[in-house]
Amino acid sequence: MRFEFAVTKEIKIMTIMITGANGQLGHLIIKYLQERVPTGQIIAGVRRIEAAAELREQGVELRYTDYDVPDSLDTAFAGLSRLLLISSSHTDDKLRLIQHKAVIDAAKRIGVGHIFYTSLAFPRQNTGQPEQFNVHALTEQAIIDSGLEYTFLRNALYTDFVAVLGLKEALASGELVTAPGEWQFNSLTRQDLALAAAAVLAGSGAGNRIYELARPRTWNFADLAGVLAEAAGKPVVHRQDDGVQHWIYAFLSRLDTASTSEDLEQLTGRLVTSLKDSVMPYLV
Repeated sequence: MRFEFAVTKEIKIMTIMITGANGQLGHLIIKYLQERVPTGQIIAGVRRIEAAAELREQGVELRYTDYDVPDSLDTAFAGLSRLLLISSSHTDDKLRLIQHKAVIDAAKRIGVGHIFYTSLAFPRQNTGQPEQFNVHALTEQAIIDSGLEYTFLRNALYTDFVAVLGLKEALASGELVTAPGEWQFNSLTRQDLALAAAAVLAGSGAGNRIYELARPRTWNFADLAGVLAEAAGKPVVHRQDDGVQHWIYAFLSRLDTASTSEDLEQLTGRLVTSLKDSVMPYLV
């Protein structure tokens, strides 16, 4: 009598962790990732478990993940196929780099299959900060040096910077007054960036890729004044004034806000959020 046994292969389920999952970007990435993969494959890395009750209710696994507690990382990263390192929000770049390296070292130690990192769009073209002090460029290099399979999601400036430009005052006065300059912006909403991140995390593409996630076409302050005029139902003009003093302009001048890319639209299969729709939440 002959017996035949079917040979089956163990199917490894892809597990994806998003660090900083209690933050705005991390929360949105998980939201859009749930539209692409089963919730059971998603793991939220958080410092405060109690603050992630909503994610737990959705069936998302929570793991304590603290960049400043290396021992937490080995446990948190166990069994991961893909790890998204959302860059630290610490204000000290030297400490940020230490935190990032702790994550990278743990990922290599535990054997994470593929590390993703939210970097800065066009970092090597930014002239405001020397290369040797650019936390994003240094983090990218540390990931490359680790030998891990990687993907860099280089995020452009968030459009929410417009909230400090006095938009409501411009609506009332009919003038949007800014510091002088040839300002051009490739900014995006967090929703745009989260959609792209979810698409990449859930995709089957090979690693060692870099995506420049920015607008395919820039906008300027005259365009913003046009959006304000449409919202107000009356003329709003843009005027430059040497007397305008605000920290935002020094910050903007250190970034490459003018380079463009089609990567995001290609990844998401949709147009980026219009300037009007991006700005409207700050006018109410």
